[in-house]
Amino acid sequence: MQNKGLVKLFAVLFGLVSIYQLSFTFKANQIESKAEEVAINNVPETEDHYRAKRSAEELNYLDAVANDTVFNIGIAKFTYNEVKQKAMNLGLDLKGGINVILQVSVKDILKGLANHTKNPVFNKALDDASELQKDSQNTYLEDFFIAFDKIKEDTKLASPDIFYTKTLDGEIDGSMSDDEVKVVIERKIDESIVSAFEVLRKRIDEFGVTSPNIQRLGTSGRILVELPGVKDIERATALLQSTAQLEFWDAYRGEQFFGFLTQANETLKDVVDTKSESAEVESNDQEDAQEDAIDDLLGDATTDSTAVDTVNPIFDLIRGPGYQGGPIVAYFEVADKDQVLEYLNMPQVRALLPAEMRYVKFAFGKPETNSEVVGLYALAGNRDNEPQLSGAVVTDARQNYGPTGKPTVSMQMNAKGAKIWEEMTGEAFTNGSQIAIVLDNVVYSAPGVTTGPISGGNSEISGNFTLNEAIDLANVLRAGKLPASADIIQSDVVGPSLGQEAIDSGTMSFMIALALVLVWMVVYYGKGGAFADVAMLLNILLIFGILSGLGAVLTLPGIAGIVLTIGMSVDANVLIFERIREELAKGKGQKEAIQDGFSNALSSILDANITTGLTALILFVFGTGPIKGFATTLLIGIATSLFTAIFITRLLIDWYANKGGSLDFSTGITKNLFRNINIEFLKKRKLAYIISGVVIVLGLGSLFTNGLDQGVDFVGGRTYRVVFPQDVSASEIKSVLSQPDVFNSADAKTVGASNSLKITTKYKIDETGKEVDEEIRTKLFDAIQPYLGDLTYEEFIDNTNVNKVNGLMEAYKVSPTIADDIKQASFWAILGSLIVVFLYILFRFKKWQYSLGAVAAVFHDVLIVLGVFSLTYKFMPFSMEIDQAFIAAILTVIGYSLNDTVVVFDRIREYFNEHTGWDFGKVVDVSLSSTLSRTLNTSLTTLVVLLAIFFFGGDSIRGFMFALIVGVIVGTYSSLFIATPVMFDTVKRLEDKKKKN
Repeated sequence: MQNKGLVKLFAVLFGLVSIYQLSFTFKANQIESKAEEVAINNVPETEDHYRAKRSAEELNYLDAVANDTVFNIGIAKFTYNEVKQKAMNLGLDLKGGINVILQVSVKDILKGLANHTKNPVFNKALDDASELQKDSQNTYLEDFFIAFDKIKEDTKLASPDIFYTKTLDGEIDGSMSDDEVKVVIERKIDESIVSAFEVLRKRIDEFGVTSPNIQRLGTSGRILVELPGVKDIERATALLQSTAQLEFWDAYRGEQFFGFLTQANETLKDVVDTKSESAEVESNDQEDAQEDAIDDLLGDATTDSTAVDTVNPIFDLIRGPGYQGGPIVAYFEVADKDQVLEYLNMPQVRALLPAEMRYVKFAFGKPETNSEVVGLYALAGNRDNEPQLSGAVVTDARQNYGPTGKPTVSMQMNAKGAKIWEEMTGEAFTNGSQIAIVLDNVVYSAPGVTTGPISGGNSEISGNFTLNEAIDLANVLRAGKLPASADIIQSDVVGPSLGQEAIDSGTMSFMIALALVLVWMVVYYGKGGAFADVAMLLNILLIFGILSGLGAVLTLPGIAGIVLTIGMSVDANVLIFERIREELAKGKGQKEAIQDGFSNALSSILDANITTGLTALILFVFGTGPIKGFATTLLIGIATSLFTAIFITRLLIDWYANKGGSLDFSTGITKNLFRNINIEFLKKRKLAYIISGVVIVLGLGSLFTNGLDQGVDFVGGRTYRVVFPQDVSASEIKSVLSQPDVFNSADAKTVGASNSLKITTKYKIDETGKEVDEEIRTKLFDAIQPYLGDLTYEEFIDNTNVNKVNGLMEAYKVSPTIADDIKQASFWAILGSLIVVFLYILFRFKKWQYSLGAVAAVFHDVLIVLGVFSLTYKFMPFSMEIDQAFIAAILTVIGYSLNDTVVVFDRIREYFNEHTGWDFGKVVDVSLSSTLSRTLNTSLTTLVVLLAIFFFGGDSIRGFMFALIVGVIVGTYSSLFIATPVMFDTVKRLEDKKKKN
């Protein structure tokens, strides 16, 4: 092999870079384990709500070290934030959390743009578009335009009672054609979706989730949000679904509440259990600083500094006073916000407020950059707890710059808002007070009014903004004029305990599969197998290193993809070693045999991996979430296995051979295995056709009668994974849930242990509001409560406990609309892979008969896998739902089947060119016989890997693995008895036809 030095250099560099990338993952895990340990030590189980408190304690610890140097590798130092950013991200199924697709209502946006017009043509077009969406792949806006054009007659989009309104004045006028108006509306819709996206992103940032993912999905108005690791699912769901609230409130001056805080502090001493006796006394410097802050806040009020054991619930949390005449009451640490609000909103504390302030609303501001403290505001509320002015009046907002050059946000209000704004600013000017701009209960700024009432509805918001923050706030403000609900149309909620279970089972399956493959290679190929094992271990290191470096998310199907790559990566080494054994059998010397073996195997290796890679690429393009993760790891695995098998294995073998070492690539057990085989495969093809035909007919019969167990991915619905305290009967639970007063129709299946059920229902699936989700969960709990022991509803739905063993462990929802989209995408994924593979084989082998044989074998394999699932899903002890994971399995089966077939076709082409005097039938039989060792070796190795995952990899991917196991067995069979015979028969028929002519 030439350029050995270059190969060594790349191998060392790739290995070091992979270790470097993975070191961040190990360090991040170490720090997070420390945070968990600190939380457990600080919050005993005897405390109320100890799980939530531990979670908060963990976040506090991680926040405290966020900007500290925690990792020093000599040439560079990294803070925890930097370490976490570079660490490998775990997916939802491994870490727990929530994954949702939100649909921003384009229908609502259009209504808003048209000022909620009563125009019958417009409103009928909206309704017709909603109907079209049920079977359409268009966006809602595209279907609206189609529906409008169909019924509009003389009505124009630029009509005064549709889009030629004050809201869009200057952008649309009455003379514009419909096509011109459509361009404007498309832009306004896009702006609104961007605004919704910005609101969600900012909320997620405030939520404090590590490694969140939020992205727009095309132009359909759909937004994907992934929050791995989030434990408070209820809060996260509320965060995502609640409408953005922009409000304008009159703010009190902070000093008006100094006396109230003193009274509140005294009252809370008798209410709050502070555990003062056991508390450690902080350093004198910190105490002095805190007392100074309290003295500044209270003025002449005094505190007894000698009473070190006295605990002041409010004063102990104060980190500084507000400024005289300003709206800030006091400053507190960010971590203490919830505690302070809880204290101030206690009934006995609010009773201390003067009558004119009894409706005050307390809210915190936005902390400054790199600051750990935040200001508390007191807003002038009312009986209805409604602001004097809401964000609905804002018609436009833009990022701007103030006189000092700092970023600001300018905004324009409608006539109604301008009038109220003038009154508010006039009162604020007269009283010397401020107006607080509040978004989602956070005070962004509270500017004073120094020039008198502001008329015309034009104003400017100033604050400590960065440029991006000002731009984002302008986007959020613009969203106020285009109210658009964001409904969850697909969601996947996984509890952290289920995620930990997946990590444990995934790790176990990975280690078992790896050990089996490593041992098998040594048993079969001796020293050559040991060299292949070294290359394989480097391959695994590279896969994980690349995943980490790319910032990819590791999922359970992703681990399955890596383990499958281990099984398939031996294929390249098997091809090489089998060719070397053939060359040695011809009497060639060791070095010559090694050189020729690698050269002769290269074509087959490349063809086999390219065909598999093409199907993985299509899966990556059409897949979402975990399926995309599976495709990612498979693609990376194919690339790294090619590098390690072709170059690293060769490097090690050449090194050993040059030292004078002897290599025969076999052991005493395998030396003569599969030698001198001459099976007449073609004579058995008619029997194979009959067997395959019978199996396919039985499968098709079952498909038409039994059908398939279609999961909610394809039909829509809600699925819940519930673990009971004791074993339960799935049929009994199904009967209970199918009662008319519960869901009327439901399904329950045992998944894994006998106390674990997957419950599915289509009850109210067309309704997507969070109230409906809550109603269905409540109905579920009420119906199965007799089987849950003394579990309360709160404990049933609680997802903050990593050690949770009973209750609702996972929830999955897919609306019918997105289910149809998933079905369409799956169909195109499979069809696309077949077309691409057909064209590639045609390109490589120059004869359409080869492509026909390969595609026929693939159809054969897919039909049999579908038939087996249809025949067996009713009595198998694990879930065999047809979902996105199943589509991934089908595409993997296609790739694997083609892998086998292409290797055989390569050998046929080689022998056909070498032995021109042979009959074509003999060429085919000899080719199949000569590749039988490789075919069976690779298939058995892959099967061993798949069986390891099947038995040890967890319940959630057992059906996925079963499909692959059936596919590998059938794919091996079809490459021998379907693909090649079909190719042979079509070639022979064409030759016979030519002879007759």
